[in-house]
Amino acid sequence: MKSFIIASNNPHKVEELDRILNPLGIKSVTAKDAGINLSEVEETGETFAENARLKAQAAYKISGMPAVADDSGLMVDALGGAPGVYSARYAGENATDADRISKLLTELKDVPENERTAAFVSSICCILEDGSMIEVSGRCNGKIAFEPVGEGGFGYDPVFVVADGRSFAQLTAEEKDKISHRGNALRALKAELEKYY
Repeated sequence: MKSFIIASNNPHKVEELDRILNPLGIKSVTAKDAGINLSEVEETGETFAENARLKAQAAYKISGMPAVADDSGLMVDALGGAPGVYSARYAGENATDADRISKLLTELKDVPENERTAAFVSSICCILEDGSMIEVSGRCNGKIAFEPVGEGGFGYDPVFVVADGRSFAQLTAEEKDKISHRGNALRALKAELEKYY
């Protein structure tokens, strides 16, 4: 089984990546598993794709292993695409998921239901053993709820409502993988990796 280093310290992302990569005979390894100190890469890119590339390049360079990095976030139409690449830092550096959700709902408090459209977007960059790069992206459209619903997921999941009326936080991991931005991006990555392996 090949090992790919996952350029993320987010255990939820690592789990999602592992579920999709595993059937290809690829084991997801964190920097910690590999005994490498992969410090947080400064996300200076203006797009998700640029940030994913920065993270993958850093992990590849430090580890010498094939690397996979994802940058993703929430884009809300009524906020001009915000929080976008700032999704994780939306309510300040050490904010919790609850803090970020609270800020988002406050900013949308006067926005009617039909104007609360949004999308989760994921860009993935994968650098293979030989240094060649695969870049893919995925998207999931939805709406922002008026209050958090559901116990699962992470980040903005409790307020992101999909076509069937449930929030990401109400879906099982398998249901979420089938429709999520990261699931869609990972399926695109899988299709590309199958050409190599």
